[in-house]
Amino acid sequence: MVSPPALDRRDAAAAASVVALLAVAYVIVPDPTVQYGTWLVVFCIWMAWFVSYGARWLYGP
Repeated sequence: MVSPPALDRRDAAAAASVVALLAVAYVIVPDPTVQYGTWLVVFCIWMAWFVSYGARWLYGP
């Protein structure tokens, strides 16, 4: 079985953007509408990361 790829700057950028978005939604602008929209964007970022990481795992860098 092929080992998973190492985490790189794209992975760190995805994680940092999620943390920044959640900080904005819960600390700076604690509005339920902003929080809902933030979770939608977080889900989109996660899905993009998931597909990107899976493609790197299957097909290489």
